[in-house]
Amino acid sequence: MLSDAELERRRGKPWTLRVASARDVTPNMRRIQLTASDLSEFRPRAAQEIVLQLPQADGEPARRHYTIRAFDPAAQLIDVDVVLHGDASPGVRWAREAKIGDVVEIRGPRGRMAVATDASWHLFTGDETALPAIYALVESLPASTEAFVFIEIGAESDKQPLETAATLHLTYLKRPGHPGPGRLMIDTVEKFTLPAGNGFAYILGETSNVRAQRQFLIERGLPRDRIYSEGYWRPGRIGGHDHVDDRSDAR
Repeated sequence: MLSDAELERRRGKPWTLRVASARDVTPNMRRIQLTASDLSEFRPRAAQEIVLQLPQADGEPARRHYTIRAFDPAAQLIDVDVVLHGDASPGVRWAREAKIGDVVEIRGPRGRMAVATDASWHLFTGDETALPAIYALVESLPASTEAFVFIEIGAESDKQPLETAATLHLTYLKRPGHPGPGRLMIDTVEKFTLPAGNGFAYILGETSNVRAQRQFLIERGLPRDRIYSEGYWRPGRIGGHDHVDDRSDAR
């Protein structure tokens, strides 16, 4: 049985935050800035997440996981970017309707993802849902590393600037049609030549795509423990993430 301290570490500390600002970063991405009177104990790693507890009509909160896009400890501001992929999702409704002063309950920071500090090169793949996490990780890389970044987008307007001390190779992939499982990123990863040296891959996005990319990288010789893979979404699933690892590779 987990101790209370371990359970809180996994779930994240509870916080009551309020909306400080809300604006569109791109036509399909909205940034909500959250704040509180004292965030001195809020110390996230790059690309960790918070879990929003969004009240619903039935009285049960909808729990939605969102990456901490950035945290400014001096200004006590937490940036959360939400993909605007329809009005049905509680998270999208919250982002569209958020007003300065609105209160939201969260838990965090939490999450296992972190930069591999011993890697000489890094491979990042994902779609818009993974862009906040990928950008936060790439921005934290040191100058001694190389970053190969592939982002699947639906429109040119989804592109965002990315600055990092690392040597950056950024490629946007424009998909045909609507978001959904496809081979665009899988084909891209299959054509990617693994650089020499000690690398690490961060594979994020739609679950079946993530699983296929992970399997291919393993077959190409990248060790399993040098791949962080997580499904951010899949058709028919509402909320939550899929941890894609050796136990789930065969599914």
